[in-house]
Amino acid sequence: MSQDIDYGNLMHTAMRGLIKTVLTDVSKTGLPGAHHFFITFDTRYEGVELADWLRERYPGEMTIVMQHWFENLEVGDEGFSITLNFGDAPEPLYIPYMAIKTFVDPSVEFGLRFESPEDEDDEVFVADEAPIELEAEEPEPQHHDADVVSLDSFRK
Repeated sequence: MSQDIDYGNLMHTAMRGLIKTVLTDVSKTGLPGAHHFFITFDTRYEGVELADWLRERYPGEMTIVMQHWFENLEVGDEGFSITLNFGDAPEPLYIPYMAIKTFVDPSVEFGLRFESPEDEDDEVFVADEAPIELEAEEPEPQHHDADVVSLDSFRK
């Protein structure tokens, strides 16, 4: 048995569970208010199902938008299926949760990003463009005066 707790994997599992819960609610009641989702996933991940022409067009990753038109949203334990409109042609997709790289709801400025060991920390990839090198800026240290709280007032 390992001596370490793998908090990174535990956190990713919990975040994917959050996505499953949100999608389950949307499958039952629809998208509330202005909520909508951008979901980026790895098209090469085992179990991803999409039309051959979409796989050819997006050989690495693809971002879908769940907003105005979608149907047949079915949420399972390992992933979800959905039918989306691509140029007036409905296309069914199946996306395992483990294939998801980002999940964003811009209406409330909420987002999740799943990083894998292959991800580079210092590069950002933009679709159909070369990688952009990012320079890390050193954050200025912030100093805050500490408040001292006496625990005596909480004792009975």
